[in-house]
Amino acid sequence: MTTTSGYATERETTEGKVFNVTGGDWDTVVGGTDPIQDERIVVNMGPQHPSTHGVLRLVLELEGETVREARVVVGYLHTGIEKSLEFRNWVQGSTFVTRMDYLSPIFNETAYALAVEKLLGIEDQITERANTIRVLMMELNRISSHLVWLATTGMELGAISMMLYGFREREYILEIFEMVSGLRMNMAYVRPGGVAQDVPDEAIVKIREFLAMMPKKLKEYEALLSGQPIWHQRTKDVAVLDVTGCLALGITGPVLRSAGLPWDLRKTMPYCGYETYEFDVPTTPTGDVWGRYLVRMAEMRESLKIVEQALDRLRPGPIMVADKKIAWPAQLAIGVDGMGNSLEHVAKIMGQSMESLIHHFKLVTEGFRVPPGQVYVGIESPRGELGVHAVSDGGTRPYRVHYREPSFVNLQAIPAMAEGGLIADVIAGGASLDPVMGGCDR
Repeated sequence: MTTTSGYATERETTEGKVFNVTGGDWDTVVGGTDPIQDERIVVNMGPQHPSTHGVLRLVLELEGETVREARVVVGYLHTGIEKSLEFRNWVQGSTFVTRMDYLSPIFNETAYALAVEKLLGIEDQITERANTIRVLMMELNRISSHLVWLATTGMELGAISMMLYGFREREYILEIFEMVSGLRMNMAYVRPGGVAQDVPDEAIVKIREFLAMMPKKLKEYEALLSGQPIWHQRTKDVAVLDVTGCLALGITGPVLRSAGLPWDLRKTMPYCGYETYEFDVPTTPTGDVWGRYLVRMAEMRESLKIVEQALDRLRPGPIMVADKKIAWPAQLAIGVDGMGNSLEHVAKIMGQSMESLIHHFKLVTEGFRVPPGQVYVGIESPRGELGVHAVSDGGTRPYRVHYREPSFVNLQAIPAMAEGGLIADVIAGGASLDPVMGGCDR
């Protein structure tokens, strides 16, 4: 028997109840509007529209060029990552979560690692060098993410040069990531207990070069955009959302700070030793697209300050917890067949200690056990509060991992910002939220 519940038809099967979920209430929306009598039309903007900032679908009800109603439809990039985590061990989870918000993979990994470490009760055992490397990589990642925001928003509002320059500088950061982790994106670099491998000396040289080069580039961007009349008209007093609206909708990150509230988890609820770094939390009182642009530009400068401090305090030492029941991978090295455990380490466990060999085999194939419990850990990603709710039943795999994804939460603001404004401002407002649909849909 088939029945209808809300938007989805449902039917009973031998496996249980099955829902048939379709693409929203398009027929209802169109059917409720008489385009001739009401002088309103309903249009789809996205999901393949280049300016909706990814595979985001907006169903807009227009009266002329004025948006009367906006609906946000998500789910076109759904990957089932959270569910997949339940079928892999705790360390393998890093490889999944790094692919969620693909513009800030280090943040996905760090939030996950902090949650697992909290469940294990080993937060105090994370080495100073590992924490410093995490901060260093996160802040470089924050700059690269904001560069993509600036590049794509510039292109969407007509500043095509900004697209080229933003990706040019981001490329420099991705090269640093490749030197450190072996991969440009989706690195699975931050693991429960520390990081996968140490920062090589040549990467530190390249980061120093980046610190010397980047402030000049930021001045170039401002010279290109900040005094440009078209940029002012497209951003000032556009898609306004004040503090009250942000708090009501759970909006965090640069969008909240552009409305005047200096809420940054690195300051308010510090983690990874952020309380020991000297940096400011930029805010503006405007609450519009212009304010969000100013905040992100200022945040890139603050991140450069944090990266410099992290480099100065990068002391020699271990990068993984000492507990061999958790520390994995053991010792990596580059070999003729790529990266893997170093031959010296393999020779030691194969030739000297049968117990080490058995333990290593168990750790890699089965993984470590995590005591039963549940935790929530929040960190400040480039888009806002990225939270991880992790639940363990005492096994070698997560019972459940759920992400509080800022892109997903912040997209709620589009109707509040767009309705009553022009259709052109929908693009500027949506872009100013900086949504990444991989994180939103995961």
